[in-house]
Parts: sequence; C-alpha cells; structure tokens
Amino acid sequence: MSGKATLFTAFLLLAFFACTSKKEAEEKAKKSPTASELAIPQPEVHGTEIKSVELTNPLKSEWVSTGKSIYETKCLACHKLTDERVVGPGWAGVTKKRQPVWIMNMITNVDMMLETDAEAQKMLEECLVRMPNQNVSEEDARKILEFMRSNDGEK
Repeated sequence: MSGKATLFTAFLLLAFFACTSKKEAEEKAKKSPTASELAIPQPEVHGTEIKSVELTNPLKSEWVSTGKSIYETKCLACHKLTDERVVGPGWAGVTKKRQPVWIMNMITNVDMMLETDAEAQKMLEECLVRMPNQNVSEEDARKILEFMRSNDGEK
C-alpha cells in the first residue's frame, strides 16, 4: 500500500512541476520579441576613421579566440582563411599585404573605404560584391585583426 502511495505522490509532484514548467515557458514566450519586432531595421553603425593601431608581440590569445568567434559569426560566409576567394577575398596573407590601419578601416568603416581608397575600390571591381557593413566595433575589429595575424602564422 505504501508503494502505491509513494507512486501516487511522485505522480502528483511530477504533474505539478510539469504544469509549472509549461506556465513558465508560456510566460517566457509572451515576453520574447515577435517576428515583426525582430524585423525592425537596426541602425547601421559606422566607425570613425582609424589612424593608428598598436600591435602586440606576442599575440593576445584571448583576442585571437574572440576574433575567431567573430569571424565565424560575421565573416566566414564570404571569406575563407586560405587564399581562395568566395564572395570576398581569402584572408591568407592579408596582414602581410595590408597595413593594420587599412584592415581595421575595412572592417569598421567599409563605406568610407570603398568611396575613398583606391585599393578597396580595386577589390570591389574584382569581387563584384560590395562588402556589407557588419556593425563591428573598433574593439572587435582589433580582435579580428589579431585572429588574422594568427592565421598568417604570427605567434
């Protein structure tokens, strides 16, 4: 008899927690943004022109890791880590070919670069697709640069 009572009590507790979890899930769903709220355009953030970049030696491993994560989220669809071009040019050797300031400005203020920089305009003619503004902050761009340096073999 006590086995049945224990089983019945366990069932009641399970039913109670299941209902509580369902209620919590429904409340969370009500608080989350709707599809129309998510579709509201976000303002583009344009950086100001970067005039200097301080490089470290050795690389900052935390920045490399964060830069890799940002790359995987915002850059991977268009840029390979090799010299292979997808939509945009591959990143292999980019830190050897370009100055850090140039790279940082391409990441944070691509519109300015495509309007004023001859090398950026030449790349646009080759790739035929304008790089979109990814709303990357200067701090995150610096971490992407650190990841690029790591990709190019710097330690």
